[in-house]
Amino acid sequence: MSSILTNNGAMVALQTLKSINSELGDTQSAISTGKSVASAKDNASVWAISKVMESDVKGFKGISDSLSLGESTLAVAASASETITDLLTDIKGKIVAAQEENVDREKIQTDITALTDQIKSVVGAAQFNGLNLIDGTSEDDMKVLSSLDRSADGTVTPSHISVGRQSLSVTTSADAQTFGTTDAADTAEAQSFMSGTQATLHDDAAYDTSTNMTSVADGADEAVTIEAVAEGVSYEIQLNDIAINVVGGGTATGDRTFQYVAGADDSVEDVARNLSNQISSFFEAATDSGSYSVSLDSGEITIANDSGDPMFVSQRVQTGGTAGTSASSGGLGALQTIDVTTDSGATGALAAIDDLITQSIDAAAAFGSAQGRIETQSTFVDNLTDSLKAGIGSMVDADMEETSARLQALQVQQQLGVQSLSIANQAPQTILSLFR
Repeated sequence: MSSILTNNGAMVALQTLKSINSELGDTQSAISTGKSVASAKDNASVWAISKVMESDVKGFKGISDSLSLGESTLAVAASASETITDLLTDIKGKIVAAQEENVDREKIQTDITALTDQIKSVVGAAQFNGLNLIDGTSEDDMKVLSSLDRSADGTVTPSHISVGRQSLSVTTSADAQTFGTTDAADTAEAQSFMSGTQATLHDDAAYDTSTNMTSVADGADEAVTIEAVAEGVSYEIQLNDIAINVVGGGTATGDRTFQYVAGADDSVEDVARNLSNQISSFFEAATDSGSYSVSLDSGEITIANDSGDPMFVSQRVQTGGTAGTSASSGGLGALQTIDVTTDSGATGALAAIDDLITQSIDAAAAFGSAQGRIETQSTFVDNLTDSLKAGIGSMVDADMEETSARLQALQVQQQLGVQSLSIANQAPQTILSLFR
């Protein structure tokens, strides 16, 4: 049945053309935006997921900046620590030179003071963006934002890399040890703290090194045992008639004194180790190899003589002393107490400088380790950001090859749809022929 009021063919053709035009509009939008899901109406769930991931990408960009800042701060601290280690090594060379006979210790001390001032300058300059990790002004860890952890329920939790500060400040409060001046009550009390040679004395009046020293023949040794420790007790070992290197070559017979004042936290092993380290460092720095040696077994110090000539050993115990500041107290303040102008000061400085060098090496190693961790995290964040961007692209980006082919197909369909609608609109014209 034909009707001039209802053209079913035209309605079908019109709906088909509308559908084609709608798809063509979507395709053109995908071409112009490059996205198959440009807004929530295109695909609400995919659009929502992509927006969350895009916010994460922006967050990780901020994290990358934070890691870069932390890495730069650590690079400055690590470089400063390494420079300080080199300067401390130079100071050790000066201290070693002070062990020999016939040297100008006053000039050596001047050089040590100058190097100490240089360390102070390095510490003061070792800051990045106002943050100094080695000046000892704070003990709080530096926290570097390293990640944003998103849980299954959508909760976001920040993660940090904590970097411990390392105090290398020369201005840290430090005190030199003060040897005791109070005699023990009697010989028995003195020997209750340190025993070994027959020259253990309890009062200064009887401390005559010419008559109260133990002779140690060539090839023999002498053991000194730290028996007990109490705060302020002062321990001394003196070596006489030892062959000490002379500047320019050769040796000269000389004496050396090694002292240590116990602190509240020291043990028998601590006192013995410190005295042993002083003696060992002196032997290595100022005597011929193999001439003398020292060994340590718990609280017992054994001094061996292989120099070819006899040597003499004496020891003394006094009370009422004051312990000095050690490197373990933090900072490099103990540098201020180094004084190589005296025999006991020069030998004590050897053990002290080794502790300070170890502290600066540990600081540089700690910063280097943290630096490596931040670099690894920075690389991971960059890779993760790229992966997130790729994931977002796979969800919302248009496949341009497919879109191009579809555009051409829809353009052909559009042309055919227009022709079909034109034909359908002309159908009522045929009804006129029935009335002619």
